[in-house]
Amino acid sequence: MKRYTGTSRNAVRYLFGDKKLKNMGSDQPTARAEFGVIKTFLPYLWPRGEFELKTRVVVALLFLVGAKVANVYIPVLYKYAVDALGGGEKAGAAAQSTGGDTTSLIVVPVALIIGYGLVRILVSAFGEMRDAVFAKVAQRAIRTSALGVFQHLHGLSLRFHLDRQMGGLSRAIERGVKGIEFLLSFMLFNILPTLLEIVMVSVILWVLYDVWFALITFVTIVIYIVFTLVVTEWRMKFRREMNKRDDEANTKAIDSLINYETVKYFNNEPHEAKRYDAALRGYEVAAVQSQVSLSKLNVGQGAIIAVGLVLNMLLAAQGVKDGNMTVGDFVLVNTYLLQLYMPLNFLGFVYRQIKQSLTDMERMFSLLDVDKEVEDKADANALACKDAAIRFEDVHFSYNPDRNILKGVSFEVPAGKTVAVVGPSGAGKSTLTRLMFRFYDVSGGRITIDGQDIRDVTQNSLRQEIGIVPQDTVLFNDTIAYNISYGRPGAEHDEIEKAAKLASIDGFVRALPDGFKTMVGERGLKLSGGEKQRVSIARMLLKRPKIMIFDEATSALDTRTEKDIQQALRDVSRGHTTLVIAHRLSTVIDADEIIVLRDGQVAERGRHQELLAQEGLYSEMWAQQQEIREAEEILAHAGEKPN
Repeated sequence: MKRYTGTSRNAVRYLFGDKKLKNMGSDQPTARAEFGVIKTFLPYLWPRGEFELKTRVVVALLFLVGAKVANVYIPVLYKYAVDALGGGEKAGAAAQSTGGDTTSLIVVPVALIIGYGLVRILVSAFGEMRDAVFAKVAQRAIRTSALGVFQHLHGLSLRFHLDRQMGGLSRAIERGVKGIEFLLSFMLFNILPTLLEIVMVSVILWVLYDVWFALITFVTIVIYIVFTLVVTEWRMKFRREMNKRDDEANTKAIDSLINYETVKYFNNEPHEAKRYDAALRGYEVAAVQSQVSLSKLNVGQGAIIAVGLVLNMLLAAQGVKDGNMTVGDFVLVNTYLLQLYMPLNFLGFVYRQIKQSLTDMERMFSLLDVDKEVEDKADANALACKDAAIRFEDVHFSYNPDRNILKGVSFEVPAGKTVAVVGPSGAGKSTLTRLMFRFYDVSGGRITIDGQDIRDVTQNSLRQEIGIVPQDTVLFNDTIAYNISYGRPGAEHDEIEKAAKLASIDGFVRALPDGFKTMVGERGLKLSGGEKQRVSIARMLLKRPKIMIFDEATSALDTRTEKDIQQALRDVSRGHTTLVIAHRLSTVIDADEIIVLRDGQVAERGRHQELLAQEGLYSEMWAQQQEIREAEEILAHAGEKPN
């Protein structure tokens, strides 16, 4: 399927905070862009290789045509029934004066009335059958398009997600899906059939009566449509302002609630409420303006309809008076006009919603045009990981062109050994982890595993062989069992329990009332830092990786918990190729080699005692941390003394 590429850069930059284009995302797409959105979406309605869905589309269209033909025929039956009743009354009176039987004269109107009712039922039945048949096509299209965007977002680089605005992004997908649903419901089965019916009615009035009936009807509807579209376009600015304020309020609410603890720390609930209320106040003003303008639109529409009806009814009345038309013809003309105007009453709403739906769909589909940045090569093979030896060979990397993070880093992590990387903040330690997982690709040099450049293998096979315990363990708002099983979805419960035991958390879990079914809360807030880290270790163990990475896994823990977690990490990493990113040097003294980074370069390397003997950067960092630890122990000991 060819992707739409019309204005994706603008849409994406709007979603993710480009200041120059801050408001551009709220503009309506151009006609060319709208056509591009529809062209992008059409393959979802006619999916390749889906014979059943294609058949459903054809059958639904047949039901649609059947419903419209029957709907156009209803006023004709109504006319014949009225004429028959009018003729029946005169004949009945004459028959009574002569003593005749009137039963046969009543049969024809009754048959027509019954036929009228049956055709109306047929119209309704055709419409319902159309919806029932097409429902699977519509829902499959919605599901497939939303899933495609979701999968693409997961395929984008970390750079994209670090720059995202979560509220705006989630809103774009949500509105895009709703836009698809609305477009299918109204444009396909409302607007297009109504236009077809207008043409059919105009032709019928022309053929049955006079060109003036058709002309008045057609011109009235054209004026009605033009007026509606012009006024609706004017009203769009209020809708855009409403959407803008809605996005703003939603983003502020989500941001505030995610940072709940920070709000509490600084006692800023009134401040957050004020910010949220400011966005809601803007929405309130725009909503009132939108409603007032809607009332003006409705009054104008009513006036145009009334003028058209009066003109046609005057012509029909004159025709009845002249004997050229019957009362039934008078009723038929009136019925046709009312029947046409009823769906047109919603034209302003439908037009506005279709325009908005196309805008929302454009924003959602434009996400598909965002470059993945990190992609598998066409000939990429799965990683053949036997010994799991890692090599960084003259690695260069920068997040931005004007600032280099890594400047020719080279070191090796031999199979089954543990290598630690330490250094000051900003030295590039955690960047190594991101490069290992190919969240980014190196700017220069290469990273190999068992001699294979990780850029030449598939990302899936690479990440399958690497397990990580990060500094900030984020858990899903689900059970402990689910969070452990996330390391290998589908694992048996006894495997989950075994991983928990190896991570030394099984005793804690079993002591809980709900055991492994205990909910951990949003981001795991119901667990302590040490408990979260142990869940993270268990999750990694369940994955069964050949390479383990510990990215400052204990830097946020207290000293006692740190020692317990460090012992657990030493136990589980034994025999595995292990890369440790550390801030606290006391956690890496047993490493087979320690790499000291400074300003993106390897400043020192060796074992703990060797580095201390060099009296360089490592020795300085060790001395500083020992002073801090001694001060903490003195303060802790002083706190234990009785007053």
